Amino acid sequence: MNSFPKNLNFKYSWRKYQSFLLDNANDYLSDNHLHIVAPPGSGKTVIGLEIMIRLDKPTLIVAPTLAIRNQWINRFCELFLQQQDIPEWISMDIKKPGFVTVVTYQGIHAACNNIKENEIPAENANEEYSQSNILNVVKNLKKQKVGTFILDEAHHLKNAWWESLIELKNKISPTLVALTATPPFDISGSEWQKYIQLNGNIDVEISVPELMIEGDLCPHQDLVYFTLPTKIEQQKIENYYQQASLFFEEIKHDEIILHAIENHPVYQYPEQYLDWIYENLSSYTSGLIYLNLRGKKIENIHFEIIGDQQKFIPQFDYFWTEELIDFYLFLDEANFKQFEEHRTQLENRLRRNGFLEKKMVSFFNNKNLTQIFNSSIGKLQGIKEIVDFEYSVLKDELKMVILTDFIKKEFLTRDIQNDSELDKMGAIPIFEKLRRENHDKKKIGVLTGSIVIIPKSSENIFKEFCIKKGVFNIAVLELSYDTNYVVIHIIDRLRHDIVYIITEIFQCGEIQILIGTKSLLGEGWDAPKMNALVLASFVSSFVLSNQMRGRVIRTDVTNPHKTGNIWHLVCFDEKSANGGQDLDILKTRFKTFLGVSNNDDPSIENNFERLNIKFNTEKNEFSLINLQTFSFAKDRDNLSKRWRAALDKGNILIEELQIPIETMKGNEEMKMNYLKNMIGNFSGIMISTFFTFLQDVVATLMKSWDNIHSMANLFKVSFVAGLIGILVYGGKFWRATRQYLKYKNTVKHLKLIGEVTLKNLIHERIIQTPEENLRIITSSDVYKNSVCHLEGGTNYEKSQFIQTLQELVAPVDNPRYLLEQKNKFFFIKKSFYFPLPEVFAKNKKSAEFFQRVWSETFDNSRLIFTRTIEGRRILLNLRFHSLMKRNGRIEHLHKWTR
Repeated sequence: MNSFPKNLNFKYSWRKYQSFLLDNANDYLSDNHLHIVAPPGSGKTVIGLEIMIRLDKPTLIVAPTLAIRNQWINRFCELFLQQQDIPEWISMDIKKPGFVTVVTYQGIHAACNNIKENEIPAENANEEYSQSNILNVVKNLKKQKVGTFILDEAHHLKNAWWESLIELKNKISPTLVALTATPPFDISGSEWQKYIQLNGNIDVEISVPELMIEGDLCPHQDLVYFTLPTKIEQQKIENYYQQASLFFEEIKHDEIILHAIENHPVYQYPEQYLDWIYENLSSYTSGLIYLNLRGKKIENIHFEIIGDQQKFIPQFDYFWTEELIDFYLFLDEANFKQFEEHRTQLENRLRRNGFLEKKMVSFFNNKNLTQIFNSSIGKLQGIKEIVDFEYSVLKDELKMVILTDFIKKEFLTRDIQNDSELDKMGAIPIFEKLRRENHDKKKIGVLTGSIVIIPKSSENIFKEFCIKKGVFNIAVLELSYDTNYVVIHIIDRLRHDIVYIITEIFQCGEIQILIGTKSLLGEGWDAPKMNALVLASFVSSFVLSNQMRGRVIRTDVTNPHKTGNIWHLVCFDEKSANGGQDLDILKTRFKTFLGVSNNDDPSIENNFERLNIKFNTEKNEFSLINLQTFSFAKDRDNLSKRWRAALDKGNILIEELQIPIETMKGNEEMKMNYLKNMIGNFSGIMISTFFTFLQDVVATLMKSWDNIHSMANLFKVSFVAGLIGILVYGGKFWRATRQYLKYKNTVKHLKLIGEVTLKNLIHERIIQTPEENLRIITSSDVYKNSVCHLEGGTNYEKSQFIQTLQELVAPVDNPRYLLEQKNKFFFIKKSFYFPLPEVFAKNKKSAEFFQRVWSETFDNSRLIFTRTIEGRRILLNLRFHSLMKRNGRIEHLHKWTR
């Protein structure tokens, strides 16, 4: 077989954005890559299949799971071949490729390393294996003349099996099509480079608002339900905080630690340990703060080293306690060796109390405490109340999915009664909670990789679907303690079809509430009739959290008025000032969720604040917040109206940088310095003017002294001196005024910084769109934070601009070059420093060009190489001040606007 069958066409009409993408596909493929980012429901699969047909080469399709692999084959047969039977030229075996070969990432990695696919589950993907068998895989693909690779959910390639794919790509040089709903923006820079190396730069990005306008996604809203820990959990938490307090007080009064720190050579002879201090600044600082706490005098040499002229020493708190213990236990074995017994005892006690994990000390941000809140049993009651609420509104129309992390099969018993205490979170405990309190006789089901439970009333339709799939003699057993439910025994011939069959039963309404695991249903799973989702999962990664949420936002062709409610559960930590780790995880999730805001003037953006939740940590207030949320969730008609109003406000999704006001404090200081210069130079002008016109003033008073020739000479000298003074101070006044006006407005200052960044990115050819087609937009929000984005250019160029600008305005860490801008007020000199972004610091020529553009825009500046003695000293000082301030985070926001 040399080509696809003739007259192979998509059976439906293309959507507007799909048609535009396909019409321009040849342009995107000019570099042999096509990288598409689009939300769930946008039809990425059919776009990939159409591109495959147009390229008309033998193709390798790689999917993340078996279910998605099967989905690719089913979609191709149904929508293009328009038949049910799978043709023999489609293979699912990488070792025996066909004209089209559809496999999983795990399958590729296993074949390339000569191991069994089931030996490398996704969570173990970082393990390394021998590459001995990859040449056989390459040989088979070349023999089949494979020329196209399609990578579905391409974000998976940040895992270790990326190496197998990149090896295949390098040896075969295919045209590569990458499809994803969620690029892994939250990974490290090196991982991102790997991702781009394989998939190419992002060519097309289709946004949620665009799909909403096209009618391809339904109106949806994120809702938060707050719970509190149970009494038992609260006792554990209180004990945890009490133990943390005891350790804190103990460390504050520990004489052995005091002796060890006080006599450490870095505090005795600091000038001899400058390199160590540079590499371990936070540890060094924690020791100084601790010595100050214990009443020890801090010698001036320490303040000179860190450049702390004010000699400010912060309060010893939990943060500095953690830094000090890390220093004492793990950082310097040699100098603390004589205290080994004390250190070992302290380490063991910290570990037993859960404050130490992988040589990291943490009192309030550790695995044990976080797990109490993540898996709080209080959430079981919250899930039950959400289910009851949604059922009271939608009745038989309810089609809810509850996604969780674990199965917890131990809560399923063969006894005639199941009254085990539900003290863990998981699919079976959730099922048991809903089953035991199912007063409305809701139809509940469970779908996991190893356990499937359906209502007894659904048994006949289940068997009908099995027969349609050619699967017979399935063992179906009644639940021993509840005859209203049956358990499906999953055999091998059913394993590949069970998700499809249970999904169809759910779509038919014979299961109203389906409880599943995120690993099985979180990605690629499709159930368009779903109208409510409960995320009872702890995951906070950018990719998976957005994938799970994407299950409910798809439209349903049989219900044009469909809306979706997405429920998030938070167990609130009343002892934490910011609500605790569970709330922090939720806020992290919301950085990836684009949705409509909950206020009178709705907008579309991606942050937690859009929910407009007014927090009150009083225990009794949470029930009121939840009631308000229920009231809000009930009005689904208003949800559609809010989406329409918000969509009407914009036509483009922008990515902007939000810089906290604390980070831009340097702008205020520079502004005041230029104001002082203005005043000083204006004073110089006034004095000079006095001398210039001294002759006229004095001559009027001394008309009778005209015959004194020496006085005339004095006037001439004063006139010349005054004139020179006016010129000199006038010029300085003008320059100071101009600089002051630049810094007067923080937003205007940020725009100028953005313009410098843009010019340099264009010079480096990172941005290739003509400058006249680009515009930097800056503004401030209600909290006086500065926001900035690039208008025009490609998505890649906008992202690079935002990333580079962030490096420039962020607190100093460890840049290769610093930009120094000096400011002088009479005889007082002041320097301001900016870290040169990495992309401009790669060579001296690029760094010097940046410095020239900066000086032309602002004021004379100097480039400092931080790998010299002087540069290291300045960098040490800047890092110390960054450590003291701990400024707010710079955030990336997405907004729908014009």
